[in-house]
Amino acid sequence: MEITFLGHASLHIKTKTHQFIVDPFISGNPNASHIALEELKADYILLTHAHQDHILDVEEIVRHNPKAKLISNYEIIQWFGAKGLEGHALNHGGKAQLEFGTVKYVNAIHSSNFPDGTYGGNPGGFVVTTEDKTVYIAGDTALTFDMKLIPLTSPKLDLAILPIGDNFTMGYEDAAIASDFVECDTVLGYHYDTFPPITLNKELALSHFKERGKTLLLPKIGEHVTI
Repeated sequence: MEITFLGHASLHIKTKTHQFIVDPFISGNPNASHIALEELKADYILLTHAHQDHILDVEEIVRHNPKAKLISNYEIIQWFGAKGLEGHALNHGGKAQLEFGTVKYVNAIHSSNFPDGTYGGNPGGFVVTTEDKTVYIAGDTALTFDMKLIPLTSPKLDLAILPIGDNFTMGYEDAAIASDFVECDTVLGYHYDTFPPITLNKELALSHFKERGKTLLLPKIGEHVTI
């Protein structure tokens, strides 16, 4: 599995058979100006919640990938469905069996509404399981005991993708605890540095994880991580 960090909380994930984009916020992120939206390939677009900094480029990506299907909660799928976009709706604790494996929608503690003020349903995260890898994508969330359910209900994680920017989500200290809860010592950090309130001291974050025997990955925008 190859994961490309697209900035903020946006990811491109390539499995042996399919490609995903997670929470596309690229055109509105000056740090990601070198990422060409029209070149991104997607069979599926996973959306953790309805905030603009997670859904901004959905329609543009679908324009270049007309067969791409959205995966999110019921409210988000309905909202985009009214715009003519196809999707598969999930709710918390439910999973879908798809061609590549399974996607499970899990709890997150955050808020969620669309830019027009429409209610976006309850926010969530995803556990994505392919034939040989399992990845937890936390979405925007605080630290929560619900994370302890993930190793009880999912295959062993190969990677946990956790927000670490603080202020709007958990910071790196809570993310290290979250990695204990989900029983995964390899973490890809995201949701940092896009806006001043979530500026990250990378040296402190990296040393905090290292002191605890964990690996924190902070790829540059456009950089790949292979697991």
